[in-house]
This record gives sequence, C-alpha cells and structure tokens, in this order.
Amino acid sequence: MGAIVTLEIKKNLQDRGLLFWMLILPIIFTVLFIAVFTSGVDESARQQIITSIVPGYTVMFVFFIMISMVSTFLKDRDLGMTARIASTPISPYFYLLGKWIPYIFIVWVQIIILFLFGKLVYQIPLAQPIFLLVLSVILAFTSTGLGLALALLVKTDNMGLAITQIIGLGGALLSGLWIPIDMMPDFLQTIAHFLPQYWAHQAFQDAMNGTLMFKELFQTLLILFAFGSIGFIIATVRYPYFLKRARG
Repeated sequence: MGAIVTLEIKKNLQDRGLLFWMLILPIIFTVLFIAVFTSGVDESARQQIITSIVPGYTVMFVFFIMISMVSTFLKDRDLGMTARIASTPISPYFYLLGKWIPYIFIVWVQIIILFLFGKLVYQIPLAQPIFLLVLSVILAFTSTGLGLALALLVKTDNMGLAITQIIGLGGALLSGLWIPIDMMPDFLQTIAHFLPQYWAHQAFQDAMNGTLMFKELFQTLLILFAFGSIGFIIATVRYPYFLKRARG
C-alpha cells in the first residue's frame, strides 16, 4: 500500500490541472465574488460577507477533487494497471486506501492554503484554529470518500465530470455557500441539512468566529465522517464490478 500512496502523490504533484482546480480557480472565484458583494457596504457587513465567502468557496471547491479521482481510476483501469495490481497479493481494501489517502492529504493542504490566503489577504478571523484543523481533515475525508465512490461507479470521464459539477455546484447552491442560508426558502433550508457542504460551512464559520461549541463540532464531525464512510463502503462494494471492466 505504501508504494501506491507514494506513486499517487508523485503523479498528483506533476498534475498542473489539479493545481488549477484546487487552488487557482478557488482563489479567482473568492477574489471576484468578494469584490462584487462587498462593493459599497460598510466594514461590519463586509467582514460578515468575507467570513462567509472564504469558507464557502473553500468547501465548494474541495469536492472538485472528484474529477481527478475519477480520471486516475479510469486511467488505471484502461491502461491495465488495476488488473496488474489485482494479480498481486494486495487486498482490494489496501488498494483503495492506497489510492485514497494521497487525496485526503492533498485536499487538507488545499483547505489550509485557502484559509491562509483568506487570512493574509482579507484578515479573516481564525479564533479556533484547532477546531478548524480538525474540520479540515474530516472534510478532506468526506469529499475524497465520495470521490472514491464516484470513481468506481462511473464509466467515463465525462460522466464523472458532469456528476462532480452537480455535486459541487448544486451542493453549494442548496447548502447556502453562495447565498446566506437564512435568506433561502424554508424547504431549501431543510434540504441543506442533508448535505455535507452545509454542515462543513456552518462549522467553519462558527470556528472562525470562535463560537463553535464542542457538541456542535462533534455533531458535524460525525455527520461528515458518515458521508465519507458511506463513500468508502460503496467503493468496496463496486470494486469487483470495476475490476471486471479493467483491461487485462
């Protein structure tokens, strides 16, 4: 498994497309939308908007890691790598973990960089840094866990890209990442409670402002962990079907 982890990290460090999706595009969106929504408002309102937008776009863009995960798994399948690994003594669980762990690390680094950008450029508060770090790890686990499931469910890159956009953009819209959740209709607020983006965004904002209680943190961690775990379970169930389509 260690060899798979090392190989995946090296491959992703050389992927310029990943750098674009994970850092460049989120920063462009953050700067653009802060400029639009803070134009002409007083300092207090400006700070509230920034404190919502920075974690909001961070949460939204972590789910775009699913594009790279789908691409990696499908390339391995079509190039025969999956079949060759399956012929070794390594178990499917360790194969999936070896592919999964590097992406958890990559997304965690992405979140840290985006929050540091917000701190340096917009002076966002980071009142509870330990809580923020813990939330970053569990969000990385969740987004990549769902990405793992998607990678073994879809048959083509285009299908993976389309579903990722639905999850990333649709989830952002319904979870209040673009519009404050209090301004949304009641039925959409209810739907938001079933989405991981909502829980991550709310917890990040509270931790930034120093108002996140341990009970609320634990609840959010449990919910996000459940989403990521469900993704891993789906991936393990789908692996035999994925292997059947692998080029030998």
